[in-house]
Amino acid sequence: MFLMEAFKEGGWGMYPIAILAIITIGIAADRFMYVTKSQIDVDKLMGMLKSQIVSGNIQGAVNTCMAQPVPATKIIAAGLRKAGGSEHDVQQAMDEEALRELPRLEKRTGYLAMLGNLATLAGLLGTITGLIKSFAGVAGVDPSQKATLLSKGISEAMNCTAFGLFTGILGLAAFAWLNGRTQNALDDIAEVKKNVANLLFQAKAALRG
Repeated sequence: MFLMEAFKEGGWGMYPIAILAIITIGIAADRFMYVTKSQIDVDKLMGMLKSQIVSGNIQGAVNTCMAQPVPATKIIAAGLRKAGGSEHDVQQAMDEEALRELPRLEKRTGYLAMLGNLATLAGLLGTITGLIKSFAGVAGVDPSQKATLLSKGISEAMNCTAFGLFTGILGLAAFAWLNGRTQNALDDIAEVKKNVANLLFQAKAALRG
């Protein structure tokens, strides 16, 4: 009830802020679900893959990866499928798969910072227009009505400020959190790629020896 009253008091400036808030929440929810599903336990995964790679069970390692199809395991599986080739072939296969998977991991997250800034600016615009409206409205009116008109215009301005700042903070906070989680996922992928490449190289060296 309070929010609806504040929204109505905010005037036209609340509508662009509301649109930005809906877009921000939609993107944040979508990215949260995707990034959360993309997280893996690197130590546990490497523990399973190491025993299979060392024993020469490459297909078993591929099956282990594809049992949990997230960006990291898809990239590793691409390299494992080239295990019969050279070290360069393995690395190239993982790099090519990474070019497909990593943009999906980072997709749209950057928009949240932009939306947060736009919401803050939209709130500021609503504040300015509300103040202009309030001061322009009191010109030439009966003195007894000036206080009422001023308070109404200032209320409109302050509501726009509050909603704009709230949406801006929401967008920037979501961006910071998601950016951190995405970076952790990218670091995990880089670590796993390196470890798998080393395991394959060591397994080949052992066979030749």
